[in-house]
Amino acid sequence: MSQRGRGLCSLPHTRAGQCRRRLPNVDQRTEPAPAAHQNGLHRRHPHGAHLFPAMPIPILMYHQIDAPPPRRSPGRGLWVPPARFRRQMRLMHRLGYRGLSMRDLMPYLHGERSGKVFGITFDDGFRNVFEHARPALDALGFTATNYFVSRQLSGSNVWDRELGIRPAALMSVAQMRAWHQGGHEVGSHTLDHVDLRRMAPHEARRQIAASKDELEQLLGVPVTAFCYPYGSQDAAHREMVREAGYANATITARGLARASDDPFGLPRVSVYCATGLFGFLRKCLTAHEDRWREA
Repeated sequence: MSQRGRGLCSLPHTRAGQCRRRLPNVDQRTEPAPAAHQNGLHRRHPHGAHLFPAMPIPILMYHQIDAPPPRRSPGRGLWVPPARFRRQMRLMHRLGYRGLSMRDLMPYLHGERSGKVFGITFDDGFRNVFEHARPALDALGFTATNYFVSRQLSGSNVWDRELGIRPAALMSVAQMRAWHQGGHEVGSHTLDHVDLRRMAPHEARRQIAASKDELEQLLGVPVTAFCYPYGSQDAAHREMVREAGYANATITARGLARASDDPFGLPRVSVYCATGLFGFLRKCLTAHEDRWREA
């Protein structure tokens, strides 16, 4: 679950031309790199594969895709109405971008592939994401990563109870499997959605590693993506995630992801209930989010 309620909208007015000049990867193509890159003006992978110039990539963070609760309800910003989500995805598609899961995105982030791409992630495994977001993603050929709390499959967001946030159903095992079988990625969000920094080291390690094992047993495939609940983590937790066998992990800190980032501490772009289309484009296609990047 993300850090709640910060800056749920109110973006200053900016002329469209100003935004257009700052698009970070609007000139990328899904085709092979241009001749200039093929003539040696590019990095080379240690094993000899060509590496393209890696551009900053937005990794979107969503929670629930459903009708939001009444205004001033706790955590209201974490709901995005289905129609608004569909418009966001269609707009990126019209602009030539392809939405990808973390599994599919990492080669682009590492510079092993080139293209106009962005990441799509959902925290907690809410059933409404299966019902409302999945059809929209499938219609556009997009993939996404959903981070599941392995001990709450078919349960609800019980961790939000003390905050007064409205309970919502989480996906069942069958729905999680259908999510995976549809080409989307299943990631881990620990066993119980705990704040890892409040856990003893042995318990934090168990929450990270055992959730991976449980999800893999249910799916029969490797689970390589992890997300820290509440974004709460430090260097020791990143090392635990690496040692558990994950390939990447996301946090809630704002910013566009870069090849130079720690793959076990990738920043994301939060999308809230009140994020309009202009604000959405500003978050995704300009350096706006990097103003809050952690040093």
